[in-house]
Amino acid sequence: MFLVNGPNPFYTAIIQNSYNYLSYWLESLLLLNSFLTEYNIKLERRKLGCPAVTLQIEDKEYGPISLDMVLALEVHSQSWPRSTTDGLKIEDWLGKKVRKEFRMKPFYLVPKHPLNLAERARNQSQKEMWRISFSHIEKTMLLNHGSLKTCCENGSSKCCRKPCLKLLKNLIQKLKEKNPRILANVVSYHAKTTLLHACVKRPKDEQWPFEELDTCFLQLVDDFIEHLKASNLPHFFIPTFNLFNPSSFNSKCRETLLRLIESERKNDFQIFSRPR
Repeated sequence: MFLVNGPNPFYTAIIQNSYNYLSYWLESLLLLNSFLTEYNIKLERRKLGCPAVTLQIEDKEYGPISLDMVLALEVHSQSWPRSTTDGLKIEDWLGKKVRKEFRMKPFYLVPKHPLNLAERARNQSQKEMWRISFSHIEKTMLLNHGSLKTCCENGSSKCCRKPCLKLLKNLIQKLKEKNPRILANVVSYHAKTTLLHACVKRPKDEQWPFEELDTCFLQLVDDFIEHLKASNLPHFFIPTFNLFNPSSFNSKCRETLLRLIESERKNDFQIFSRPR
């Protein structure tokens, strides 16, 4: 498997067999569709530009359950791509040893339609390319998020890192529901990346006391606002790739999101108390 190193997480050269894996996987799921229907499991039509295949499960006890499945290619290599060298700056947060252990793990490639930067739209005429993913590392960091290993364990002091992330995601989601077209480019990954940078900026557990959730959330919102104002949100693992780059992130979307979030902050986030 040949990867092109560079600042863009879309790697533009991968052997044709990788595409064959994706096609075979999707065809296998379609063949299973008739079997799944007998067990109240429905395979939804795959959305263009979305790497996930969704199964809708009708459960009598718990109601409808939505399950997203994404094909991922696990890549074992002596090192991560060169573009990640200056990323994952967690030495002062989780420690040098943890960073070294993370970088020894495999990384993943997931299919995704590339962005047509000239038109600022997804080019649906092209096949999927393979985007590098570190979601397994992100999950581990959020699970073991404390500078002290006992953070948030039973009997130990609790921090508010994860509640802050949930609130920021919820804020973005509510704004998107009210402005679905103009905020289409905004995703929860922007919130997660903002939190990871904030954890590096404020690495100590005592900087995230659960008792001061409101203050910490305001700080995180301010971090997000600063990223929007600067049109700069570096990818946590590939810092040369800017998630808010004007060439790929719609400037009108950015300006609208900035205005709405500043308005909500000024008005004590009334969107959380308003009925839908």
